[in-house]
Amino acid sequence: MMSKFNRTAALSAALLSVSVALAPSAMAQNAGQSGGGWFVPKAAQQPAPPAAHTQRRAPSPVPLPAPPADSSEADQQTPPVLPLPPIPAMPDLPKGVAPPVTVIGVISVSGVMRQSSAAMQVERTLGGRRDALAQDLQKEQAGWRDEQQTLQAQAKSLSSEQIQSRERSLQNRVMKAQRDFRNRNRIIQEAAQVSLGQIERELVQVIQKVAASHGMNLVLHSEQVALHVDGQDITNEVAKQLNSVLPSVFIPDANVDPEVLAKSGKMPTTADADQEGPASGPAPAVTPAAAPAAHK
Repeated sequence: MMSKFNRTAALSAALLSVSVALAPSAMAQNAGQSGGGWFVPKAAQQPAPPAAHTQRRAPSPVPLPAPPADSSEADQQTPPVLPLPPIPAMPDLPKGVAPPVTVIGVISVSGVMRQSSAAMQVERTLGGRRDALAQDLQKEQAGWRDEQQTLQAQAKSLSSEQIQSRERSLQNRVMKAQRDFRNRNRIIQEAAQVSLGQIERELVQVIQKVAASHGMNLVLHSEQVALHVDGQDITNEVAKQLNSVLPSVFIPDANVDPEVLAKSGKMPTTADADQEGPASGPAPAVTPAAAPAAHK
């Protein structure tokens, strides 16, 4: 009977490690990932390492005492005297065309995104999907704990074969749920890339147009500028034009896998952008303001 309790305790520890490993992936909040309160996906998000294997920390190197300074070591620290062969002198170049006078503008991209109605739409829609994913994960984890407690309570009245069968069933349930939640989280991340990619591509064009209208030929991020005057800041104007041109974006439905959608040929993909000439395939069935983001 002691072996039954040992297996049940081992299963409890395994379930806890799976829950800890899965929770950061599914319950990541967009507020911590976004700058300035608008939704930004982690495009380069690395998968969490499996929690089932504990990595040993490498021992810290033992500091070695500094060797005593002597005259020979001081001589070694003196730069060596090396040959200096002559090099040819470069002649003067003919006069070229002088660059235009620099007209500088500054912009806060985070400030633009905070005012963007399309960015707020993405945050509202995908933030709701993340919340739903986190709630479903919590419910599933509660079901794991209930089933585990039931198994522990009934262990004395069950045979070893029955306990092993119940343990395998619970383990299979945990593994399946883990795959499902990771897949749902991936779909949310890729939907964010699709929707925010539209804003990014449109924003580049808007900045170019607004800067050209003011004769600006150099636009810097406001975070890189220590001092500027109001006339150089085009943040609010760019946000206004962005909302006019792109008030909303295409966001794949919650039950649509963006990768499957890209392979369906129903709308352009990043593969089309690499080809010369017009994109092949049927035209997107959306308005220009809601053109879907290219996705590979």
